[in-house]
Amino acid sequence: PQKTSFHRSQTLGYKNGFAFPRLPAAGIGRERLYVNQLSQAELEELSSQRPTLTYGPAKRAPPSGFVPAHVALDKKILKFDAYFQEDVPLSTEEHYRIRQVAIYYYLEDDSMSVIEPVVPNSGLPQGKLIRRHRVPKNDCGDHYHWKDLNRSMDITMYGRTYRIVDCDRFTQVFLESQGIELNPPEKMVFDPYTELRRMPTHRYITPSDFDQRKQFLTYDKQVLRFYAMWDDSDNMFGEKRPCIIHYYLADDTVEVREVYKQNDGRDPFPVLMKRQRLPKTFVDEKKTFPSCVLEISDQEVLEWYTAKDFAVGKSTTLLGRTFFIYDCDEFTRNFYRDKFGITDFQPVEIKKKPPEEVPQAIPPYNGFGILEDSLQNCFSLFPKPPRKDVIKMLENDRKVLRYQVALESPNREDRKRRFILSYFLSDDMISIYEPPVRNSGIIGGKYLGKTRVAKPGSTTENAKYYEPSDFTIGSTIEVFGHRFVITDADEYVLNYMEKNAESFPVATLQSLREHFRPRQVIKEAAKSDIPTPGTSKRELDELIMQVQDELNLHKHLNNKDIQEAFLQCDKDGAGILDKEKFLGLCDSLSVPTNTSLLNKLIDLCSCGEDKINYRDFLRAFPS
Repeated sequence: PQKTSFHRSQTLGYKNGFAFPRLPAAGIGRERLYVNQLSQAELEELSSQRPTLTYGPAKRAPPSGFVPAHVALDKKILKFDAYFQEDVPLSTEEHYRIRQVAIYYYLEDDSMSVIEPVVPNSGLPQGKLIRRHRVPKNDCGDHYHWKDLNRSMDITMYGRTYRIVDCDRFTQVFLESQGIELNPPEKMVFDPYTELRRMPTHRYITPSDFDQRKQFLTYDKQVLRFYAMWDDSDNMFGEKRPCIIHYYLADDTVEVREVYKQNDGRDPFPVLMKRQRLPKTFVDEKKTFPSCVLEISDQEVLEWYTAKDFAVGKSTTLLGRTFFIYDCDEFTRNFYRDKFGITDFQPVEIKKKPPEEVPQAIPPYNGFGILEDSLQNCFSLFPKPPRKDVIKMLENDRKVLRYQVALESPNREDRKRRFILSYFLSDDMISIYEPPVRNSGIIGGKYLGKTRVAKPGSTTENAKYYEPSDFTIGSTIEVFGHRFVITDADEYVLNYMEKNAESFPVATLQSLREHFRPRQVIKEAAKSDIPTPGTSKRELDELIMQVQDELNLHKHLNNKDIQEAFLQCDKDGAGILDKEKFLGLCDSLSVPTNTSLLNKLIDLCSCGEDKINYRDFLRAFPS
């Protein structure tokens, strides 16, 4: 702790421009160094041994002709052929098994390994049984040496006894060179069960005169074709399926192909039964043979299907499926005619059972949209708009029949409402419009949009719509629960029906003619400038001026109210009223009908016995 100087001596020096290290002369803080300090005796000893320090001690030369063991014995292996016996307790066909092995002894490190040659399809784990290492000989720690191995002897390794029967040529020469007397070799023992499997079974069968090669060369590429029907209707969702049976004459194999049609809903698998020999009769002892899982050989089958088993008009069972053959091709007919002498090839007509028609349940109409348009949602997932009669639309474009209708309702205010019903001839649609009436308390405008109106009692399956023949004066129509009475019609309606009288019933046309007859009388009178029969227009005008002068004396009369009263009373708008109704209306309005001038005016405005043209009469009451 009292040390205050910590200087270090210089250890790097330069000589002739080269840097070289040097040992420190003093320690830290110029303290004395006790390291690398030699005594006088050590310095004298070093002075006498200077060459040894400089060049080191002299090396001794290795002995001549020395070769290490791992080099001299490298890749030198002793091979012995041996076998061992293994018990088989769970087999009735073999009680023990002989397994052949090869024992290898590596001279370079005295290690051993046991390898069993691999036998194909043996079902045993084979290959290296004992890996390469020094195998213990006993419990004392000794290991097997090549001096312990010889022919015709037993050797036990890890509880398993191996019988050495022979060795290769190199092993024999090596052991004899080391002064070991070899035992005579033994024959290798083979596994009796394996040898039994290799021996062919003796069959005492008389050779047949049938030559398969001759059959192949004679009938190669010759195929019999039968048209059959597979009836699978007994199973759930089964049906009759057409098939084609191919019989190959070259090897007596059969193939069944299914015939597919367009849009039949089935995956187009090309082959129903692959080409194979089909068994017809099994051996009695092999009735329980699982033929659907294992391969079928001649031992299990007593008889196979041949060409004589197929005939037109007969049923054939192939692998559990029954096929009815109803026809064949021309080559098959010629083959059977030449081979078997069969001439009856009358094809059988297959009657297809018509599919059951499933009635389509159409839900009730919900009232939204047009019936035909809503009905398309029941027929297709992607509905299409109903087809329109384009010719009818072009011929009847902008042709509209207009009617005046009144609402039939228990409410008094609704009975006074008047509507205009428009029937469009181009698409048979109806629209209803209510003219606005001031101070009526009811907002006029569109009452029903353009749509088709079905008659009461019509169903979704048999829908009946209103037609122009149903619209007669005084008839009642029902529009979505509301009843309307037809009170008037446009003159265009009468003209259109008269031009197309063959398309409308006589009752409808007669109803319109009777309704428009009073108006036609007035029009004809106006055209001839004769207001009433037996009276000139000049006389009528003079009489009206005299009546106006006389009525000026009656200050209580309101000409505007008189005109509105007559117009409201004339619901049809024909300008003609009954005489009794006319006189009653005049009395209610305090019109002095008892004067001579008014009586003469009433007589001039009369149309027949009980009809009065009130329009000429109202000329005497200017507003």
